[in-house]
Amino acid sequence: MYKMKKFIRRLFNPVTIILVSSGNKKPVSAKLPSIGIILLLASWIVFTGYIISVGVTTTKYFAIKDKLDFYYSQFVELRTTINSLKKAETQFNRLFSLKSKEDILETLDVSDTGSLDMDLLKKQIERSMETVGEIKDYLRQQRDIYFATPIGMPVDKGYISSNFGWRTHPLTGKRNFHSGVDVAAWPGSPVRATADGIVSFAGWSGGSGKLVVIEHGFGFTTCFAHNRKIIVKVGQRVKRGDVISYVGSTGNTTGPHVHYEVWIDKKPVNAKTFMGVKKNVQ
Repeated sequence: MYKMKKFIRRLFNPVTIILVSSGNKKPVSAKLPSIGIILLLASWIVFTGYIISVGVTTTKYFAIKDKLDFYYSQFVELRTTINSLKKAETQFNRLFSLKSKEDILETLDVSDTGSLDMDLLKKQIERSMETVGEIKDYLRQQRDIYFATPIGMPVDKGYISSNFGWRTHPLTGKRNFHSGVDVAAWPGSPVRATADGIVSFAGWSGGSGKLVVIEHGFGFTTCFAHNRKIIVKVGQRVKRGDVISYVGSTGNTTGPHVHYEVWIDKKPVNAKTFMGVKKNVQ
């Protein structure tokens, strides 16, 4: 208790502060209690910290404001560029709708549409080119699928003499599954590929006689049986309409015709569904 009173007494002990001027004036002195000096120092430290904090906050504020101003100016420039591009697109569409050179020259607007942001324009062109590339890839794939899909009759002026499905075999008299379509035609008539592809088999195959098999990709395979003569070789590339053989009656047949099969993913399907697109494949 005594020590506490002694400490409190010291806090209130007066401290003399003397201010001496550089001139000949009389020094100025003042007495302040020790606790007053401590409070003044503490207040000065708090005030200084506050001033520094306000300064830092103000600096951050102006930095954020500069960024916002920059982004706003970019947005305005972007909007102007997009509006210019839209106007140019409208003009091009209108020009493309005209039919003659004179019409284009007479209606061409050469006035200034405003400055363009070349960096932005370059990026937009790159995105457009990517889109065009994707469209080209898609169309290329669709084109490949189209040329790989069997279309039309394999012979000119032929007619279907036996359909796909269950039937009574003309030689054995037994009921069996007919995995192709028989197309009757004059002996020696040219047999044509119905789709682009590569010959995977060309030769004798038991009851099928002289057989040609073509792989087209995308799961398509076509077979042409009972030929009189084969004029393609294994590994040879053929296009739709190319002559691959001539109508005959080799193997187990009752007359000259082409036994024509279409396979998808190694399974026979009704070839007749692919024969109605065109009369023939020339």
